[in-house]
Amino acid sequence: MYCVQCEQSNKGGCAAKMGSCGKTAQTADLQDVLLRVMQGVSVYADRAAAKGARDEVVDAFTPHAWFTTLTNVNFDEARFVSLIRRAIAMRERARLLAETAGADLSALAEPANWHPGMTPSELSAAAPFAAIQRFMDRDGPSIVGLRNLILYGLKGTAAYGEHARVLGFEDRAISAEFHRIAAFLATDPTDVDALLSHALAIGALNFQVMELLDAANTGRFGHPEPTAVRMTPRAGKCLLVSGHDMGDLEAILQQAEGTGVLVYTHGELLPANAYPGLKRYPHLAGNYGGAWQDQQKDFDAFPGAIVMTSNCLINPNLKGYADRIFTTGPVGWNGLPHLTEHDFTPAIGCALAQPGFAEDAPERTLTIGFARNTVMGVADTLLGMINKGEVKNLFLIGGCDGARPGRNYFHDLAMATPKDSLVLTLGCGKFRFNREELGDINGIPRVLDIGQCNDAYSAIRIAGAVAEALNVGVNDLPLHYAISWFEQKATAVLLTMLHLGLRRIHLGPTLPQFLTPEVLNILIDKFDIRPTGNADADLERMLQAA
Repeated sequence: MYCVQCEQSNKGGCAAKMGSCGKTAQTADLQDVLLRVMQGVSVYADRAAAKGARDEVVDAFTPHAWFTTLTNVNFDEARFVSLIRRAIAMRERARLLAETAGADLSALAEPANWHPGMTPSELSAAAPFAAIQRFMDRDGPSIVGLRNLILYGLKGTAAYGEHARVLGFEDRAISAEFHRIAAFLATDPTDVDALLSHALAIGALNFQVMELLDAANTGRFGHPEPTAVRMTPRAGKCLLVSGHDMGDLEAILQQAEGTGVLVYTHGELLPANAYPGLKRYPHLAGNYGGAWQDQQKDFDAFPGAIVMTSNCLINPNLKGYADRIFTTGPVGWNGLPHLTEHDFTPAIGCALAQPGFAEDAPERTLTIGFARNTVMGVADTLLGMINKGEVKNLFLIGGCDGARPGRNYFHDLAMATPKDSLVLTLGCGKFRFNREELGDINGIPRVLDIGQCNDAYSAIRIAGAVAEALNVGVNDLPLHYAISWFEQKATAVLLTMLHLGLRRIHLGPTLPQFLTPEVLNILIDKFDIRPTGNADADLERMLQAA
């Protein structure tokens, strides 16, 4: 296998029988085949869209299929074979749609008519024709790297789109634009300017998708509000929900009602505790554990059942909880029970069969819930503090966390920020410092937890509102970015920030391997991206630019 899509990749890429994440070469090959067929789906869907035709089934399947190929989501080979079979059927469905609409079906890109076969030997033989490094010798690493920037940006955007879709929020224009960009990628383009243009188009698209997901979350569960979340367990039977999907969490809370099972969030679901529609359930007991990379320790110590709703799943067989963890949605691991149709009774039954927590732990809380509605609700107060000089700098520190050395940078930077500054944080990167005591300014906590990684939308809206009120451009604000990159959702968010023209983004702790030094120099020159270095030196540079 060859994989460079996330920071877990070995130096030079995961060129081995098994990736650092636990993905086998066979699974990696099947993912490549699936995405090549899905590009063919988009070729036809894009031609149909040009004639005003759309198929809701095709549009619904597309983000789900792409989502399954993200880092630490689905490791189940049998599921991927099934997805490939469905993708081929969807491609034919999209072809018939385009044909019926009278679309021009000449000069089609290769994935539109590529047939990988369905037997194990056929799929294995087809994999090299779908591999991301297939044209490395012909086109060179910079061109292939830019194509991968588009590929991985589409993956991240699809994930956010799927989160919105399962809550009942879809947008025809968003689907059409996704198909347009994926159809462009299907041509194996080589023009640098066109590749960069389409990468920024993904940024624009992802902003729309995050806006849609924000509407889905707030429309279903209300706007987050400042909430002191219990971070230590209570006595009783227990079920832990990890991942990102708040619709699944709601279903679990509804089905666990009256059973005596206490439900805890983990990782990126911590922000769910601030939504009125979810925290109204008294058996939502708080949060247990930290970021995704700590899950093997957290899950092993948790005396109940576990449900993984989306990325990021780590090999459960290395610890002692494989018999009490369940997957749902796009997630999968060979041998783990997979729950469908939002039926979580097996997981609840498993929780009842486990010992649970014997006693209450000493109570510790963490205040969260500072999304855009809350912060903009006190905008006058915040602007007054800025004008008076009580708040001199704003820092956005967060993103996707990981296990590699160097990520203490984000903790060290947050701890070193001046006492007259506010730290906005989101994603699992906040677990690096969110339990530290950084104090407050006039009663406003210095650390403002905005939410999940997709709540970069909230941060962007907040920054825009402050800039507008102060009658300056966003890049003229004393606002500094330190973004931890890990996987494809972070790639999509970064492209959104670049699309919006945000500059001086400190990105790290390592930069994506799929971008060559030449391409990185383009991004550095065009957008002033700055690789993270020493936290103190970077902080000094940020403050000098303010």
